[in-house]
Amino acid sequence: MFYDAGALRTPTEIPDCVVCSEPVEPDFQAWCLQCSSIYHLQQRQDRPGKDCGDVWISEESMSLEFRCQSCINGDAVDEGSLDDVLDLEEAALAARMSPSQMLELAAKGQVKHRKTAGGVFLFMRRDVVDLREN
Repeated sequence: MFYDAGALRTPTEIPDCVVCSEPVEPDFQAWCLQCSSIYHLQQRQDRPGKDCGDVWISEESMSLEFRCQSCINGDAVDEGSLDDVLDLEEAALAARMSPSQMLELAAKGQVKHRKTAGGVFLFMRRDVVDLREN
């Protein structure tokens, strides 16, 4: 097998944050799991820094989930794309409420949703954002 060592290069440019468009130093970089872009995330409390997103522990997968503020707010999604469809956890996060509160609103018919044959609740991002704003 042929191996080209010259093909492996480290980037010399500092990437820009997808949210604020300012350079993101390596110690403050995080990658959004939704849009796969780099954003500022202060990962240490002993240093000043800016946050252009968030990270939390997913109760479902018990792993860290990273999201830029644009994806959290729903600003970065093209209308009608698959990224516009949210499951219960994502919808609750976008609506800034717990999954149980989101289920309660769905059961009362206060937010449009669909339940799949497998029991997964699905929501459209625009409906969740409308819910959050009202």
